[in-house]
Amino acid sequence: MAATKDEFFNPIKLSARDKAAATDHTARSIISAEATQREKKTEKLRQLRLEREAAEPAPAPAPARAKGRKAPADH
Repeated sequence: MAATKDEFFNPIKLSARDKAAATDHTARSIISAEATQREKKTEKLRQLRLEREAAEPAPAPAPARAKGRKAPADH
């Protein structure tokens, strides 16, 4: 069986509007898939952070520093 150009090339020409619509649809689906992956990753990392924070003891509060007067600036 010999390959013909009709098998590789679409004989029907698409309009600019159809090409733009196809490109738009493809781009939106890629962006949507990436957003979904990002949201899943964010949720997973949030869960891991919350679990880690729950496992660690609460840190002791830092001791309060004594407030002293500032030295006057020489002019």
